[in-house]
Formats: sequence, C-alpha cells, structure tokens
Amino acid sequence: MANPADAGRKAALAQIARRAMQAHGFLPDFSAAAIKELESVRPVDRGAESLDQDLRHLLWASIDNDDSLDLDQLTVAEALADNQVKLLVAVADVDVLVKKNSAIDAHARHNTTSVYTAGRIFPMLPEKLSTDLTSLNCHEDRSAMVIEMAIADGGVMQGSNIYRARVRSQAKLAYNSVAAWLEGKGPMPAAVAAVPGLAENLRLQDRVARQLRALRHEHGALELQTPEARPVFAGDEIQDLQADERNRAREIIEDFMIAANGVAARFLHAKNIESLRRMVRSPKRWDRIVEIAAQHGFKLPAQPDSKSLGGFLAAQKAADPLRFPDLSLAVIKLLGPGEYVVEAPDEEAPGHFGLAVKDYTHSTAPNRRFPDLVTQRILKALLEGSLSPYTRNELTELARHCTERENEANKVERLVTKSAAAMLLSSRIGDRFEAICTGAADKGTWVRIFQPPIEGRLLYGVEGVDVGDRLKVQLVRTDVEKGYIDFKRILSNQ
Repeated sequence: MANPADAGRKAALAQIARRAMQAHGFLPDFSAAAIKELESVRPVDRGAESLDQDLRHLLWASIDNDDSLDLDQLTVAEALADNQVKLLVAVADVDVLVKKNSAIDAHARHNTTSVYTAGRIFPMLPEKLSTDLTSLNCHEDRSAMVIEMAIADGGVMQGSNIYRARVRSQAKLAYNSVAAWLEGKGPMPAAVAAVPGLAENLRLQDRVARQLRALRHEHGALELQTPEARPVFAGDEIQDLQADERNRAREIIEDFMIAANGVAARFLHAKNIESLRRMVRSPKRWDRIVEIAAQHGFKLPAQPDSKSLGGFLAAQKAADPLRFPDLSLAVIKLLGPGEYVVEAPDEEAPGHFGLAVKDYTHSTAPNRRFPDLVTQRILKALLEGSLSPYTRNELTELARHCTERENEANKVERLVTKSAAAMLLSSRIGDRFEAICTGAADKGTWVRIFQPPIEGRLLYGVEGVDVGDRLKVQLVRTDVEKGYIDFKRILSNQ
C-alpha cells in the first residue's frame, strides 16, 4: 500500500476516505444500473406539472455553507397583522425524479446519507441530481414541498400547512457573510443588495428565528456548541483546522428547520400514519452530567431534566465562552447519539431530549438524507389521497438501518478528519497541550486538545480520567493512514 505522504495531501485524504467508506460498509460509487438510469433522467416539465400553488414571485433565498451545492431548503417570511409572521420553508422535491425502488433509490437506501469528508464528498444521490436537477438552485424554477407556519409575536405557532408549490430562488447566500452583516460586523452581501426587499425579509426572518429559539429554550432546549473542525488547505498542503462558529445566519436555518420538522411530524400524526421520527433519549449518564455541573458550582436535579441542564449551559456560556464548546462536547457525548424510530398512530412520540420537543422528524434535507426522502414520499402520498408507500415493517427496518448508517458515516468523517489532523500535527511530536476528556470507556479514553481543536486517544495516564475532566497531555504519535493521534497525560509535577 502506498504511503500517503508520497501522494499529494488532498489525494491521500481522498484515498483514505474511499477506503474508510468501504471498510464501514458504504458504496463509494454508483452502480452501473444507477449510472444508466441517470442518463435517462430529464428535468421535470414545470409547466405541465400539477402543483398546488405558484410561489415563484416570493423572495426565496438559500443560506448554506460557502461551498454547498446540494441546496435542500429555501426560506421566506411575510409580515401579517398583529405582529404575526407567515414563515415559509420550501424543501426540494427529490421524489419527483428519484422514484422508490429505482436503481438510484437503491444506492441512496443503502448509504442513507451523503458523507462529507476532508478528502472528498460521497453524495447520497448523483451530482446531476443533488447539485442540479433536484437542488433549489438560484434563478431556477423548481417544484418543492412547502411548509407554511403562522408565528405569533413571541414565537408561538398559531397554525401550519403543507402543500406542493413551484418556487424560484432569488439569491444563494452563505452563513458567514449573512451573519457578519446581521451582527453589524460586515457589509451587506452583494447577493442580498441585488434583490430589492431581500434585506428587510432576512431581518424579519432573523427576528422570528430568535423568538422561536427563545421559546424553545424556555421549554428546555439545549444550546450546545461543538468545536467540529474542518481542514484548511493552501493548494495541496493542509495549513490549519478551523471550527465552524455558530452565528445568527446558521441559527435562522436551524430554528426554521426544527419548526418545519415539527410541523411535518404533527401532520403525519394527525393523519394516523406510521412515520419515522428522530429522537434523543434521556441521557443514561445523567449522573456524570450532574457531577460536571457541580464542578462549576451548579446543582442539577437527580433525574434528567432538559430545562435545568439548559439553564446550566446558558450560565456557563455567559461565564466562560472560550471553553463553552468543550463543555458542550462533554455534554453531547454524555447525552448519547440520536436515532430513528417508527411512530405509530396509537403510540406517544418518544421526543428529542436535546431540542425539548415531542414531535420531530427529519424532512428538510432529502438530497442528502434518506429518512427525509422517505418522509417526503409519505407526505406527498397523503396530500394526493393515496396510501403510504411504506409499510410499518419497511419503516421499522429503515429506522434501524438509517440509525446504523448514520453512526458509521460519523465514524468515516471523524476518521478522515483525524487523518487530516495527523498530517497537521506530524511535526509536533513531543509538544504539550491543554485538553478535555471527551470519552471514557473500556475500549479507550479520548481527549480533545483546544488549539487546534483535535481529538485523539489517551494512551498513558488514563486512570481516573472521565468525560469533562481537564488535563495536560503530550503528543506521542501520529499515523496519517489510520487517523491515529495518541497522547500521554502530563501530571502537574512533570
């Protein structure tokens, strides 16, 4: 096997990513049948398509990462009387071109998600679809599922509806530049200035998003911030790992998607139909969360309570914003992973502990998540007066499979990020770092150093170390191919 150091850095990471995909059971390439099927896919005849409404005149815009090409959502808001706001979220109609049991659908069903690695992206759908024909691209007419919400002053939802519509994006916007403008730290983005009325509309969306978020926090939603890092390259050389910062533009999309996914879940429940739900159970290691809070002088109840935990996190963010992402990471690890489950009409929704909501599904990213495409197909069938295209047994198996694939995708993404980090740190063997413990189990103890924000294994000095503990470590080994970054603990007298 070739040494990754012998190849270009990006090429080496791409090779590592491909091998990781295969090792974790993913299909890195589309089948011959899917490629042949793709050749026959043609854009939908928008004029002949029968949709509920034509909403192309609205000030739709997408807000995403600077380099995102698979655009799943557009948003727009309209001021109503009595300080109410009509909020609209348009979701790409992927099902219109990707039919159930097609060869392309079979690939998507196997992988269940797009996998975004530092080496390359492995899209769930062919790029001809996900970045073109089913992407809500700027200045292109598209069919979409629209989730409409009436929001009262204070963030209370007064009513909602779901229907199909024709939409047209007026601007492709990026999180960082929109946030800098909204927060008064940068100029208005040129794409905003170019569309009359869009600036005012985005400010209205920002106001509504903050109200929705404040109301969720009152109900116990957790404000968590993780130092997830992405490699920064100069040409073919990795220069740094930088964490994506939370900002007001990201929060607009996050808050609107949470609200829209809640509407979809309640719509399905009201129709007495089985559906996929996204949930995070009450944390099994709540006792450790209580211990961490006590170390910061905060008393949490003995039983899991998201509202109390939310209060602790808010207080710590205000008191120590620099270290808050690392505290958040420790809490996230202790909360445990999310999962997909089937909700039957006669059963109570399991809920999402971290979001403090009982009704939650995934429905707003069908280009890159298979559960969202499944939900879209069920919604469309109900709107057309048809039966659900999925049986309960199918949904049960899909929930298990999608949960397992999502966990494996996270492992692939982390492994390739660690390989990139190992490249960055390979010349720093022996250096010492401040760190926080992010995992402690029989299979190993893990720490994350603060700068650059990189996680590795603690090989020596693990005794008594638990999640959330602060410690000093020394880098002892890196392995780019395997993504190994190994540390030993440095005691205060060393």
